[in-house]
Amino acid sequence: MTDLPLDGVTVVALEQAVAAPLATRHLADLGARVIKIERIGEGDFARNYDRAVGGMASHFVWLNRGKESIALDLKSRGGVAVAHRLIESADVFVQNSAPGAAARLGLDPAALAAADPALITASITGYGDDGPFCDRKAYDLLIQAETGLVSLTGTPDAASKTGVPSSDIAAGMYLAQSILAALFRKARTGRGAVLDVSMFDATAEWIGHPMYVQMHTGELLPRRGLGHASIVPYDSYPTADGQLLIGVQNDRGWRALMAGVLERPDVADDPRFVSNTDRVAHRAECDTAVAAETVRFTGSDLSSRLEAAGVPSAVVNDVAGLVDHPQLSERDRWRTVTTPVGPVRGLLPPMGFADVELPMGDVPALGAHSRALLTELGYDAADSEQLVACGVVGVE
Repeated sequence: MTDLPLDGVTVVALEQAVAAPLATRHLADLGARVIKIERIGEGDFARNYDRAVGGMASHFVWLNRGKESIALDLKSRGGVAVAHRLIESADVFVQNSAPGAAARLGLDPAALAAADPALITASITGYGDDGPFCDRKAYDLLIQAETGLVSLTGTPDAASKTGVPSSDIAAGMYLAQSILAALFRKARTGRGAVLDVSMFDATAEWIGHPMYVQMHTGELLPRRGLGHASIVPYDSYPTADGQLLIGVQNDRGWRALMAGVLERPDVADDPRFVSNTDRVAHRAECDTAVAAETVRFTGSDLSSRLEAAGVPSAVVNDVAGLVDHPQLSERDRWRTVTTPVGPVRGLLPPMGFADVELPMGDVPALGAHSRALLTELGYDAADSEQLVACGVVGVE
């Protein structure tokens, strides 16, 4: 045993794309053994999204480190039999197949849980397992649209999806959290669980603030680009050499910004701007007044002045700026991850344990662990080779 939180936990995952692989990658980061069932030949279709990482797909490298890969033909009796043996040895079975697909393959989560009351089954669905939309296929952008998330993202002139797959990530994080809770309960009671997280529900939860505004005022929060719908000033403002995002959270911050940093107490005391409610009501005038002063400073000078005054600010970075960010390098957040195309850099998991560094295991080639897993499951060499020869099991 090690000090890793999930050491000794085995997870079998019939997963693809983003949501479920994100959940299981975090379980792997925490020390669980994750065995990934993939299609023979194609594998998880996220393997083929792009070739950005030395010939491998960026999504797959991001989401699948620390896992073992077995390639199975789940339309064959032999492939399903292997899958059942894997699940019988597992603590958790995760799946995010299309609606009804797992059941058609003989891997219905409820039936598996009924056969083994200690098993935790965890499913990601698009819209849940009932309701008028339950049989619809669902992808991240479709859920962002159906939940109204895109109506909140973008500029006043155009709605936009988020720059990362937010609905997938939301569902994956809630699934990982639910599995951890189920494992904790199982440790106390011995009882498994049947878990379901829908992408629709997870995204709807994230829209709580605009949802409550709409329900109780009848107003739809307008899209503001980088601006905040309910707080002013909270936006990107020009400097002499670029732009800087400034976020004022309360009226004390407003005075610190205008009377202190920008040396305009007269603007700070303008009756149109005294409270946040006033500033929101006069958003354009307030933002114009702030911008007229910030442009007098370079970004570095203004950032230093804001920090000294306790007024939050941030550089509007791009992804290259994140990769080169000193907060990552100075805190030693980068590690090397082994992949089939060679070593790549990866960030340490965000869950920090003071007494143990969480592992960053290898990214598996398709079917890289098939033979070893067959042996572990009790298949002798002849039976294993027959399964491979018949196309039931794929190997690297």
